[in-house]
Amino acid sequence: MQASLSSRPNIACRSQFAAGAAATSKRSRCSSVVVAGLATEKDNPFAEELKANAKHISRRGRGILASDESNATTGKRLETIGVDNTEDNRRDWRQLLYTAPDLGNYISGAIMFEETLYQKSREGVQFVDLLKEQGILPGIKVDTGLQVLPGTDGETTTQGLDNLGARCEAYYKQGARFAKWRAVLKISEGEGPSSQAILENAHGLARYAQIAQQNGLVPIVEPEVTLGPGAYSIEETAYWSERVYSHVMRLLNEYDVLLEGILLKPNMCLPGLDAPSASPAEVAKYTVRTMMRTIPPSVPGIHFLSGGMSEEESTLNLQALQDACPNSPWSLTFSYGRALQSATLKTWQGKEENWGKAQAILTALAKANSEAQLGQYKGPHPAPGGGRILQALRFGGAGK
Repeated sequence: MQASLSSRPNIACRSQFAAGAAATSKRSRCSSVVVAGLATEKDNPFAEELKANAKHISRRGRGILASDESNATTGKRLETIGVDNTEDNRRDWRQLLYTAPDLGNYISGAIMFEETLYQKSREGVQFVDLLKEQGILPGIKVDTGLQVLPGTDGETTTQGLDNLGARCEAYYKQGARFAKWRAVLKISEGEGPSSQAILENAHGLARYAQIAQQNGLVPIVEPEVTLGPGAYSIEETAYWSERVYSHVMRLLNEYDVLLEGILLKPNMCLPGLDAPSASPAEVAKYTVRTMMRTIPPSVPGIHFLSGGMSEEESTLNLQALQDACPNSPWSLTFSYGRALQSATLKTWQGKEENWGKAQAILTALAKANSEAQLGQYKGPHPAPGGGRILQALRFGGAGK
């Protein structure tokens, strides 16, 4: 059950302090900025729709299917099962996902790649319409990949602001109702992201969110403190995650982004790949603490990425979050890609006779995570065990 502010004084106090600090900061710059900021929600004709869609996607017992892999990345996935990277094969794979029976009982949004947003099924039905039939809102990845940030040790910034407004307008017309932009911040043993990288990526996320809302799309804000090599501790991940999210929220406020009309897609706090693994209770402890310290309760949903976790680990950690914060002011839920797709792809193998079995696995995985979000998961898991599911960072343009 969602707690009221009066039942959680720590959150209320933090929210009031943040609001007061932001107002003071704006007044100190220029009183006209305060007026403009107050008018932002009123002047945006999409404001109520943005809030309603964000609430729809983040409602309890639901999560997001992240299926926004680029054509090149999808091709690499298909290659693992001996399937050629063609438009028809990519279409078949996405159709398998979007038409899985009962998927809408557990999934409320699906992030798509641009090609997929405009694709039709074998039978000639738009994918966006197939999703909406199940109560799943279509979303679209709008960033165009990572680029190395000059003057840093391989840190990155995210491309895609050029012509973003026109693209968002077109995506909305096609049926998309939310968007996603991923920023990647890296940590290693004894070292976190530089101030330059944090500020650059916070600015990009805020500007993107502002543009998306102006064009009717709920922005998923994804500041990923990425899981990487090294023996750094879960405490270090929590420290750097808190630092990153604080800057991101500050910039969102600076750009007058409507917080009730966004969704957050952060990482869970995990130790480095070379460190001893953490229990679900430890992951939940540090992840919830980080969220409490940085994310205002006005944000309706925090949709955690699987971030290299195995299918079962993703589910167990999600359940632990509910145990650690049963009266969370946000919906602590999921936006999983590989943790929903990996076992599904292996089951399909590109063979028509495996279509139903693969869809059954996908629905079972979605159901397990839905139960975990409600704090009701009991197992057994549809894809038990398993190791890390990692992939290289994606650089380059929209088609890469």
